[in-house]
Amino acid sequence: MSHNMAPADMETGAGSSKPVDDDGRPRRTGTAWTASAHIITTVLGSGVLSLAWGVAQLGWVAGPGVMTLFAAVIYYTSALLADCYRTGNPVSSPRNRTYMAAVRATLGGSMVKLCGAVQFINLVRFGIGITIAASVSMMAIKEAGCFHRKGHKANCRSSSKSLYIAIYGIMEIFLSQIPGLESVWWLSMLATVMSCTYSIIGISLCVAQSVANGGIQGGLTGVAVGINAAGKSVTVMDKVWRSLQAFGNMAFAYAFSIVLLEIQDTLKAGPPSEAKVMKKATAVSVAVTTVIYLLCECVGYAAFGDTAPDNILTGFGFYEPFWLLDLANAAVAVHLVGTYQVITQPIFAYVELRAAAAWPDNAFVGTMHVRLWPSGVHVAVCPLQLIGRTVYVCLTTGVAMAMPFFGSVVGLIGAVSFWPLTVYFPVSMYIVRRQVPRGRTRWLLLQALSAVCLLVSVAAAAGSIADVVAEFRRR
Repeated sequence: MSHNMAPADMETGAGSSKPVDDDGRPRRTGTAWTASAHIITTVLGSGVLSLAWGVAQLGWVAGPGVMTLFAAVIYYTSALLADCYRTGNPVSSPRNRTYMAAVRATLGGSMVKLCGAVQFINLVRFGIGITIAASVSMMAIKEAGCFHRKGHKANCRSSSKSLYIAIYGIMEIFLSQIPGLESVWWLSMLATVMSCTYSIIGISLCVAQSVANGGIQGGLTGVAVGINAAGKSVTVMDKVWRSLQAFGNMAFAYAFSIVLLEIQDTLKAGPPSEAKVMKKATAVSVAVTTVIYLLCECVGYAAFGDTAPDNILTGFGFYEPFWLLDLANAAVAVHLVGTYQVITQPIFAYVELRAAAAWPDNAFVGTMHVRLWPSGVHVAVCPLQLIGRTVYVCLTTGVAMAMPFFGSVVGLIGAVSFWPLTVYFPVSMYIVRRQVPRGRTRWLLLQALSAVCLLVSVAAAAGSIADVVAEFRRR
């Protein structure tokens, strides 16, 4: 083995003939389409299949209305954040390659630490939540086959997700060795196709169910207080907590701000500027996901009404055709493999670049050439990347195994982190960058938007706390 160069040198292109960008990094090649794929991969997760449950809590009027409103808010705040990629001139000024870098350049001080803490806690909880969600879909494939063979009333529910979580974790260990976010564009493209696949299957099954029902189910205000269609009692507080959860789920359905600047850093240099390209990618992504969200939630509610399951594919609102359910759940699992990488690569990049800057001559941080026996082929290996990434995936996999009900806790963390990352920091940085005078109309409107979204976060957090308490009681 021979020590070659540190990751920092590889990033800046030192000693390399490869073309570089204005910051010395290897030439970026991303486009609006690859950025759109990364965003869709991040936001269009299996949670889309639970939106019918959300509409069931809010009803035909509030459900689609709330989703459309949050789509507009997310696009607006994402556009504000995209402008923060460059500190000054949108084409030639220094880049802010990460969310933390943008906050440091604009707000500084303690805000940087707050942003970093919230962002990385959110990224870790995403990774754990994705691991659990993927295992549920993998487990549903086995359960669907069991129901098909033994009948729909058979006891086919698996008691443990651990095996499936372990299988998913092993796959992610290998994929996590992909160098960086710009190298996983193909995985994001595949994940985007998979997300559209299972969404279309879910929508088609719900349409078929509506036809079989002979009409559209559900009401204008959602689940009513009293005895519901499933024969279960719904109290006033049940209605309140579930409505808050549904409201929060719709707000968090577009939670890609945590990696927006990291995705923007994969775009090739302008003109047009990276900000313009990112705004185009964001518009396309939000439009596509909103259409799919509205279709899934509306046709799902039309099919099941107030008894809509929390996941139309794994909650077994459908049992047949079982092979189609298997295909849809397999697509979910493949999609979540890509989502894990888009969410996790920024963590890897942060740790490895910080290590390279702190110990530039350390062999553990640098790249070594290893000769593979018996072929004699030399392979470049970075010990920190190989070991560090493997350990991280093992940790998230272990937490997912230890806390299979972590989904409820994930909802709580998401509620707490939604406001600062999606609204507060983008709005605050815009006010500072554009020097919006305090008390002026624009300043008041921006602060009002931030305040309303803070209330949404608090309300959703309250609903999530109630869900966590209920989970503990059931166990």
